[in-house]
Amino acid sequence: MEGVQEILDQLYRKVLLGATLEDDVYGYIFYLNPDLSEQAVCTTSSVAQSNVNGMLNGMPGQHGPSSHEVTVLPEAQECSKRQLQMNRAWEVKLLQLTVIDVILSRVLSAKTETHAKEGYRELTEVLLQSTELDSKLIYMLQNSDKLLSHMAAKCLASLLYFQLKEKKTLSNSWITFCQRHLSESCESGEAVHCLWVLTAVIKEIFKDTHSQRSESLKQLLTPFDITFEVFYNSLFSQHFGNVQSPSHIINSLVCFLELLELLVASRIHLKLHFRSQRMLLLKPRALDILAWPIPAFIKRKFVILIKKCLLCKVGEDLCSESVPTLMSPDHLLDGDMLALADALLHAVHLGLWKALTVPGKPSCFGGDEVQPGGRLRAGPDHVTLRAASLITVKSLEIKFRNCSSATEMKVDLQKFMSELLAFLKPHLQPSLQLHNPCEWLSRVFIEQDDDMLEAAKASLSIYLQLTREWDASASLTQEKEAWIRYTHEHGCNPHCVFLFFLKNIAFDSTVLLDFLISSETCFLEYFVKYLKLLQKDWGHFLSICKFFAAVESQCKVNVHDSVPSPARDRNTSHTVPHAPSSVGHKNACSWLPWASDASSESQTQVVVPMETHPVPAKGPPSRTPQSLVDYDSSETSDEETTNESLANSKQTSLCQEITEEIQGLPRTQKDQKERSLEPRSRPLLSAESSSPFSAEGRVAPDRTLWEVRLFLCAVKCLEELQGAIYRLQEKNLFPYNPAALLKLLKAVEAKCKEANM
Repeated sequence: MEGVQEILDQLYRKVLLGATLEDDVYGYIFYLNPDLSEQAVCTTSSVAQSNVNGMLNGMPGQHGPSSHEVTVLPEAQECSKRQLQMNRAWEVKLLQLTVIDVILSRVLSAKTETHAKEGYRELTEVLLQSTELDSKLIYMLQNSDKLLSHMAAKCLASLLYFQLKEKKTLSNSWITFCQRHLSESCESGEAVHCLWVLTAVIKEIFKDTHSQRSESLKQLLTPFDITFEVFYNSLFSQHFGNVQSPSHIINSLVCFLELLELLVASRIHLKLHFRSQRMLLLKPRALDILAWPIPAFIKRKFVILIKKCLLCKVGEDLCSESVPTLMSPDHLLDGDMLALADALLHAVHLGLWKALTVPGKPSCFGGDEVQPGGRLRAGPDHVTLRAASLITVKSLEIKFRNCSSATEMKVDLQKFMSELLAFLKPHLQPSLQLHNPCEWLSRVFIEQDDDMLEAAKASLSIYLQLTREWDASASLTQEKEAWIRYTHEHGCNPHCVFLFFLKNIAFDSTVLLDFLISSETCFLEYFVKYLKLLQKDWGHFLSICKFFAAVESQCKVNVHDSVPSPARDRNTSHTVPHAPSSVGHKNACSWLPWASDASSESQTQVVVPMETHPVPAKGPPSRTPQSLVDYDSSETSDEETTNESLANSKQTSLCQEITEEIQGLPRTQKDQKERSLEPRSRPLLSAESSSPFSAEGRVAPDRTLWEVRLFLCAVKCLEELQGAIYRLQEKNLFPYNPAALLKLLKAVEAKCKEANM
């Protein structure tokens, strides 16, 4: 036995270094062939060691041996010797599996030297043919020893991937084993082993950089396509209360959810069309587990999976190459997503969010069990809260995209947004302001930028779908006023959402620039859509500014001091000034166009005082958010392409120049001359002196001052952003062509000039 361990240890070291096998590969077969003769009686190392220690306590040399212990000494020695042999056999099996796993990894690695790889490949093929290694690994997979079973599963996954990569026939023993156990019971340990191994193989396929990924996955899924569907129906059609082994069903759920994510990811990225890849999208019964009495982390995992599906972001972290921003249209996939969105909205209508509990934040990483001596932190699980909110809004967007009836959209908006806001109400402290339901988005997503922007983009799309028949050039009509009121009451007014977003970032244009340069969020797409809307809906934007100003003036709180910077302290809850109790809904909304008797002309004008208190465009230095992204990664942006190449200067120099440009550090006379190529107009709004006066010279009411301050902050933020983009473009430092974006910002600037005239 010691000789076997020594040879295996030498082989392990040699393979680990990628060295060539100098000896005949057939000589290693004896040492790598697992011996299953003791499989039934082999115990774990811990049990064996404990038995050995127990026997040694009765041997001479121990304290206090009795005469009775001495009489049984030969028998104890024989038993301890037997346990030591079993322990040694267990160690040899683990060493054999470790060496086999390393050999397979060397065969599959592109870094292995060609001659050495041929030797490893030959050794693997001989093991498969002469020793039926696959069957032995399947047998060891069912061992009660968890470490031995895990190592057997790892080797089996590598072996199956080797067969796929080498275009060999997949193991018949494995296919039969999986089909039987996945079809018979969804609670068995064997089914969990099957799911784990298949998941590991698909992950390896995703990591492959070659073009044969689709062929490999097709070969793997073909024999299991129907089997997966049978298992899916069996797992999600039962009632959890009738389950005999809850722990087994929980293990099956965890493993199968991971496999489902990979199947959907392969549907999106590898363009395959198996039934098993579509069952999560087309069969909504999986949503029932959100009402099951199962651990919260499983529900969280499932809701996040649905979110990734609706955003088509499943598998992005698995693909070795970058995922293209714009993918070719897939009408079949669009139909599947519509089916999933309809199923989710139907479940929401039936009370899905009423049944979903959102417990407090977990006190330990990766779980929700409170450790001894710990306590459950106050507040809901914001991960689940954000995911549930986002999938509701995204499902509405997908549904409206395929709906042509304005009446139906109006009914659905009221139905589902009411459900969502009712679901969020008890979890947001302090509660949402009655006068502005649109605040929910910034409150829920304050800690997650990418989800916040996805939700804002979906909310904007919903608004555009609802109002697509409006004539933007016409004045406000009763019908349009009704639609505006309706979108506002149900939390998806785009101007409210955008103003809350600007307040969250303290009106800091550098944060917007960070988002534009980074490819980690959808901010560019959202921002372009919103700027286009802003040009057409300028009067509505001014009315919303008046509405915000009315609330702010009642609170008598400066807009700049209302919200701490999320970038400065991501753990600080988002707070906005709340109107005192005396300010009711009716009073707060009296400044809105639909609650006012003012003419349509006055609604499109903002009263600009000739002299106001100076208002900084950004918050004080202590509140200025830090950059959210590293400029070193800005060159990876794959948005609009341009023939102009980025500057070839060193990356550190690039970072320094960008930082100097953004911060507005002193510029040379030459730089100022270059900057004059794009002439800047006079300040959009005057903010220079003391007393607030209206355009006619009359003293403006306090609320007008608040209105102008808010409007000035928003406009000044966009103006600074436009200037920063110009400066970066002049030095060829912007990562993509911003011409279209600058054109939109210039159009907004023109609107501001009109308002100031």
